[in-house]
Amino acid sequence: MRRPLNSLIQSSAYAFYKVLTTHCHALKLGTLADVYTANKILNAYTRCKELHIARKLFDEIPHRDTVSWNTMIAGFVNCGNLETACKILKNMRRCDFDFDGYSFGSLLKGVASAYRLEVGQQLHSMVIKMGYEENVYAGSALLDMYAKCEKVEDAYTVFEYLPEPNSVSWNALIAGFSKVGDRSTAFWLLHCMEKEGVRAEDGTFAPLLTLLDDIEFYKLTIQIHGKIVKHGLAFDNTVCNAMITAYSECGSIRDARKVFDGAVGMRDLVTWNSLLAAYLVHEEEELGFQLFLDMQRLGFEPDIYTYTSILSACFEKAHKSHGQSLHAVVIKRGLEYLVPISNALIAMYLKSNNTSMREALKLFESMELKDRVSWNSILTGFSQIGLNEDALKLFGQMRSLMVEIDHYAFSAVLRSCADLATLQLGRQVHVLAIKSGFKTNDFVASALIFLYSKCGIIEDARKSFEETPNDSSIAWNSLIFGYAQNGQGSIALDLFFLMRDRKVRLDHITFVAVLTACSHIGLVEEGLNFLKSMESDYGIPPRMEHYACAVDLLGRARRLGEARTLIESMPFKPDAMVWKTLLGACRVCGDIELATQVASHLLELEPEEHCTYVLLSHLYGHLRRWDEKANLTRLMRERGVKKVPGWSWIEIKNQVHAFNAEDQSHPLCKEIYQMLGELMEEITWLDTDTGLDILISDFDEPYESYDAKLLSAGNF
Repeated sequence: MRRPLNSLIQSSAYAFYKVLTTHCHALKLGTLADVYTANKILNAYTRCKELHIARKLFDEIPHRDTVSWNTMIAGFVNCGNLETACKILKNMRRCDFDFDGYSFGSLLKGVASAYRLEVGQQLHSMVIKMGYEENVYAGSALLDMYAKCEKVEDAYTVFEYLPEPNSVSWNALIAGFSKVGDRSTAFWLLHCMEKEGVRAEDGTFAPLLTLLDDIEFYKLTIQIHGKIVKHGLAFDNTVCNAMITAYSECGSIRDARKVFDGAVGMRDLVTWNSLLAAYLVHEEEELGFQLFLDMQRLGFEPDIYTYTSILSACFEKAHKSHGQSLHAVVIKRGLEYLVPISNALIAMYLKSNNTSMREALKLFESMELKDRVSWNSILTGFSQIGLNEDALKLFGQMRSLMVEIDHYAFSAVLRSCADLATLQLGRQVHVLAIKSGFKTNDFVASALIFLYSKCGIIEDARKSFEETPNDSSIAWNSLIFGYAQNGQGSIALDLFFLMRDRKVRLDHITFVAVLTACSHIGLVEEGLNFLKSMESDYGIPPRMEHYACAVDLLGRARRLGEARTLIESMPFKPDAMVWKTLLGACRVCGDIELATQVASHLLELEPEEHCTYVLLSHLYGHLRRWDEKANLTRLMRERGVKKVPGWSWIEIKNQVHAFNAEDQSHPLCKEIYQMLGELMEEITWLDTDTGLDILISDFDEPYESYDAKLLSAGNF
């Protein structure tokens, strides 16, 4: 059970009062001349973080020894003041006091915490010069410094020079290799440690558990759990918390809950937060909300991590009221001015729906302090909901205010350039990204591939891909989708097989891209085989967007009956995206009966969405069923649904010209409509045999646009 904050404050005040009392007695009795007594009082002051008093006492000690100096160094290091600690070390040398292992150990601890590698390297040279490289305390601290600064090869070299490494040395080395993600070396070190007869501790297993982050490591997680139980560490708080996270990452929320249930009486706030995160990762939002209430009922006050986690679960429509309630709780507890919580609230509103952009902007504008995440959230929000002009303006504002532009910002603004097809502006942002050092970043490369693919310049998309390390799926997925969208599905599939052969990790978005490629080049059976083999061959269960792709695949092949059967066989209830895809296929095939059934599902799911009404209305009009068309128009009017006009735009000499349907506002509209008419006549003449002219005449939203929606649904 946690200790209340006021009891901690009282205990700190009492400790300080005791030191003052002891100090007064020592002055009265004249025992401060004894260096042992003086050092004890000095140490007590540093533990209470009363460094100004400690410094004054240190200056008054008549006969200081090495312990006095080491106590001051450790005190400033523990308070995060590395610079002063270094100055004390220099003064120590000027006063002819020899350093020892504790002097170096304390200072190296501060270097590790501050990640000041250059200072650590200077201290390393002093350690060697003074012959302390084999001192266990100094050597372990040096090893730990290199490990925390991610210089694991140097850490291992230091380790080899230690005559008898203890558990602290082994743990520091294992933690270092775990931190850089070197799984094989970290577990090899565990094996060596056990062979050497060094007992494993909580500091041994906790770092190793962070490496068990995929379903393929589930059996290994069970084995490590067995070792933990064998060593009597099953109820250790740090290990318990790491076990919950490891089981969750390996796909077993059940085992994570078992570990949590077994930790009764030893749970801390991190334990609760670990299980909360596990529930949310596994989309068990209701269990997460219940856990949030249970922890408070048992006396655990949520912290920033708790609130940011639970707020991330409130973007679904079913949980919107929870999000608003949590916002009220945050305000009531005076936490709305904490930047991470404000950022979490902004993200919650942006994910909820497009209409919540106003609330997100209101929060953003009310923030006295904004960090990079705040700006990026709004920028990404503008980009994702189609307010691309606003995204470009905000990006310009970020640059003028000298806000740090990172890869997330570049990715968002490049996607806005892609949606607007503003190639020249996109190229300028590309140059800025290169100058800022993000040329090889996966997210930026993915956005560049998307930009050039959308603008039809697949060669430049491929060039952006080649300039990345190509070791993650992000850029691969973008390029596969880019080729698919540009009618080169065969190359897209070749890329997929190359990706598989190179053992690049496939994900669910990879299969959205592959199914899209199959759809665009008519490989129906191949696409259906990909859908069937996703889980059995690749361990990736099909999601909603994969079924939507398969429906699109069958719809393009005019196999509507199979598409309907596939939807009925889905392991979960189809969402609006799936039904919209089928409705688009019904429209192309002219199947009014099935279209009417599909539309009824959509009108139930999204009664306010204008696209369903418009698509069905166009279909009724095309088949000259005027009564049904009139009834649908009346229903739209009764429900207050208005058709949102479509927009088109073109970039000429860095200027974007935007148009909506039947727009007459452009100064050159007469010439534009004349040219447009000539183009339409030529297209109609070329494609009369295929019936494309019928599709062009009244198609409000292109059938192909569903590919972009599927990609967006996959969080691409």
